[in-house]
Amino acid sequence: MSAQKDEERTFLIGAPTFQAYQPVRWTSADLDYFPDNGKRYEIINGELFVERQPHWYHQQACTNIVIELGDWNRKRDMGQVVQAPGVIFTDADDVAPDVVWASKERLAVILKEDGHLHGTPELVVEVLSPGLRNEQRDLVTKLKLYSIQGVLEYWIVDWRIQTVAVYRRKEAMLQLVATLQHFDELTSPLLLGFRVSVARLFS
Repeated sequence: MSAQKDEERTFLIGAPTFQAYQPVRWTSADLDYFPDNGKRYEIINGELFVERQPHWYHQQACTNIVIELGDWNRKRDMGQVVQAPGVIFTDADDVAPDVVWASKERLAVILKEDGHLHGTPELVVEVLSPGLRNEQRDLVTKLKLYSIQGVLEYWIVDWRIQTVAVYRRKEAMLQLVATLQHFDELTSPLLLGFRVSVARLFS
């Protein structure tokens, strides 16, 4: 064997090996180790999302939605509405939507002793937070998650332009059925008799 071949062979044997990068996959159990510092920690498909404390008007919209759904719910007594509950779909999908409504029948199945929902509520509401990553999470990532997990209706609320995008389950997936402006009225086939002016959600 020539000296050149010996050098090539030596180089190949001694060459370092590199392992492909393996992204960290977070699980629901990991959330127990994060500090209670006002930030929201969510896991979607094993990826960790951290959201800082929300804007005043973001929280105002959330509160108004809870008030309107709560007023309707007290009259109908069909279920419960809660702000920012823990919703655990799988060990790799653990989120905290801004607002959730679930029927009594559904709650009897998915509300567990730890105080979290282990399953799919009928209605989920997310209020957009500023920033491209935040918007993509609600408009794309969570839309896909909620569609896969069987959510029946999904509202995406934008307090900056005062709109509500309404997605409803059709043909086994969530599809956009309306983008309501501040002068429109919000109703839902899930919520018998519920109706509210979109403008009230931002006042």
